[in-house]
Amino acid sequence: MNTVVIVGSSLAGLRAAETLRQEKFDGRIVMVGAEDRAPYDRPPLSKKVLSGEWDADRVVLRKADDLAALNLDWRRGSAAVGANISERTVTLASGETIAFDGLIIATGGSVKRLPNQPTWRGVHTLRTLDDSLALRGELTDGRRVVVIGAGFIGLEVAATARGRGCEVTVLEGLEAPMIRGLGAEMGRYAALVHEDNGVVLRFGVRVSGLVEGEPGVVAGVALESGEVVPADVVLVGIGVAPSTEWLANSALTIRDGVVCDRTLNAGVPGVYAAGDVCRWHNGLYDREMRVEHWTTASEQGAAAARNLLAVARGEEPKPFVDVPFFWSDQFTARIQFVGRAEGGEKVSIVVGSPEERQFVALYESDGRLVAALGVSRPRQLMPFRKLIGERATIEQALELARSFVAT
Repeated sequence: MNTVVIVGSSLAGLRAAETLRQEKFDGRIVMVGAEDRAPYDRPPLSKKVLSGEWDADRVVLRKADDLAALNLDWRRGSAAVGANISERTVTLASGETIAFDGLIIATGGSVKRLPNQPTWRGVHTLRTLDDSLALRGELTDGRRVVVIGAGFIGLEVAATARGRGCEVTVLEGLEAPMIRGLGAEMGRYAALVHEDNGVVLRFGVRVSGLVEGEPGVVAGVALESGEVVPADVVLVGIGVAPSTEWLANSALTIRDGVVCDRTLNAGVPGVYAAGDVCRWHNGLYDREMRVEHWTTASEQGAAAARNLLAVARGEEPKPFVDVPFFWSDQFTARIQFVGRAEGGEKVSIVVGSPEERQFVALYESDGRLVAALGVSRPRQLMPFRKLIGERATIEQALELARSFVAT
């Protein structure tokens, strides 16, 4: 194997490149990135960068000297637009075609938009550093900000905008915030800190479109009820879709991501996926899943690179078994979640309480601990990640929780 192409130059792609070098691969590594930037960290975009606390240069993932030491062949600012798996080539928007012996797909995701979403001034999405800087410039004291979508990014933006003195309303079509990650009851509890800080949360409302004021300038959000919610700034935060359009004719299996086996292989020798774009069979839960979180992206990037090299050397690849972990900072609350909840689990608060705005809740399925939520209880939450990885019973988890309460 002489040439490995990594498509996607964010966290998963960078960790793949670093791991290839750590594993003594001395061949050519071509790093393809749609943005004309060095790899940078995305979690601060809705918090530290958006608030103005951090400048843009604070989010770079590695120093220039560290990147140079990897000896990468960069293709920045030219996204991949196609892949011919049988001929083992990737085509870029620039028209260049790059041949590969190994391919790691780490293209992440792209933000979803409203149907016919206009490009008016004041209308924003948030995925890139440029998005964050553009939105930051509009979050000034007294402006009316409407966030469409009460997921984690939407609520982080709401908290940041409120901290900059804006009047903030969050619109959500479902019955509770963060419902896809936490479930309805825990989502409501975790978001109480927003009500404490004056954010208006509205659930069960359907957006029909945006309203124009002056030509080319947003003035509000129209609801299906006929109401118009006034707005100077609108953030559309309705989720992320895996960036797989460029693979439409590749013969790979695409189903809400690149479908991979337990080792992150995409069904073709030498082709792997990692990060937000990867849908793989997680043996810990015995189900296929796609995870859009920082920790999984980092760990999968490294695992994909190791397995690519292992197979090339005639060795056995290792299944990637993951206990997902993510966190979200909103006002004074740090929300952390370990494991995976699909809905229908029995949930119980075992440490603290929502009234204190600090608690730990356990998610149980068939007598087994499958997930845990912590709100501003980091030291007490993280030990449950290890228990989940050990396939602990709920009784073992409750015993650990009792030790926390006793102390």
